[in-house]
Amino acid sequence: MRIIYVHQYFLTPQQGGAIRSYHLAKGMVDAGIEVEMITSHNQDYYDFKMIQGIKVHYLPVAYTQGFGTIRRIWSFLKFVSLAKQWIKKLPRADLLYISSTPLTTGWIGMWAKKKFALPYIFEVRDLWPEAPIQVGVIRNPLLQKWLYRLESNIYKHALKIVALSPGIANHIREKSPEAHISIIPNFSDLEFFQATSKDPKILREYGLKAVFTICYTGAIGKVNAVDTLLDIAKIAQERKKTYQFVVMGEGSHLKALAQKAADLGLSNFYPIPFGNKEKVRDLLSISDMAFISFGQQPVLRTNSPNKFFDALAAGKSILVNHKGWVHDLVKANALGLYASPSKPLEAFQKLDELAQNPERLLSFQANARKLAVNHFSKELAVRKMLVVLDPEKFGGEFRDGAYILIA
Repeated sequence: MRIIYVHQYFLTPQQGGAIRSYHLAKGMVDAGIEVEMITSHNQDYYDFKMIQGIKVHYLPVAYTQGFGTIRRIWSFLKFVSLAKQWIKKLPRADLLYISSTPLTTGWIGMWAKKKFALPYIFEVRDLWPEAPIQVGVIRNPLLQKWLYRLESNIYKHALKIVALSPGIANHIREKSPEAHISIIPNFSDLEFFQATSKDPKILREYGLKAVFTICYTGAIGKVNAVDTLLDIAKIAQERKKTYQFVVMGEGSHLKALAQKAADLGLSNFYPIPFGNKEKVRDLLSISDMAFISFGQQPVLRTNSPNKFFDALAAGKSILVNHKGWVHDLVKANALGLYASPSKPLEAFQKLDELAQNPERLLSFQANARKLAVNHFSKELAVRKMLVVLDPEKFGGEFRDGAYILIA
């Protein structure tokens, strides 16, 4: 089987960030599937690399989190155009596997289906255009209508759809009742991340102490609402607690986050530059809790964030600030605490009680690792993906129930 895998933001573990596509593509290669990855990089030239058996085509399409709306749209459209050109050059594949975001990658699938009769599987990581509309990025009603129509057409013409959470799957069913949908969330790398004790060497490297520590690792954008952690840190500092609040990431709101910390006069807030997976592993290893943060828009409740599954694998308790699928998993499996962003004092009190109860904290941490092992391993996700690609060869149908866990 030959697959053309399209993901505009393909990353490797050495680069850091979201590496779902790397692991899934490698799993396909290990199963004997030939994979051509079409992606982009911030260079002005085409490049080709063979990465763990994956043939990766890097197209010259610049993109950063700091881009404004116009530059982002230009980046999306340029990638679609160049990806089409490369698909025409490559040997014919059996199907396309296309990962969003952005939603515009779905155009590539519809075009290939019409021009070459190539079927495509569409992976929905986030709900577009619903997410940018709810957070106020896309306000024009005509553009909204056009994007909703594009979304429906992409679902309609897809051979199959892979959703990253039950909420995403439910949304797609409302848009396209006939769609063949499988739920394959993000997953935990159980070999790479381990539940370990705090290493004094790593603590020294980051200038931290062996005290109760909460960390955030990931994007720092408008939708992430990471600044709500600073409100809790302020109360902890006023109460003369030694707790540490650590943030590792990058994004459009990084400067605003640093400014708020300065305005609050925080001495217990530790910003760390964005790092690769090794750096994320190091930070998690010296933390007690992982902060999983999003804004309060309803669409964000459907998210399946990588940082959550990394934290599970590392055996970390979870502090979540939004209601939704992740919150329900935390509650149903006793993984940690919910902190309402509008009630920082209440959130601090919950954290303070947990910090004074090491047995409860250890229980949360053990439950996190157990959930990762039993339901969210990388190996399980790859097996599910192979069944989606070729059910006859790789073992037939599978149920999504084990992933929902909250029914």
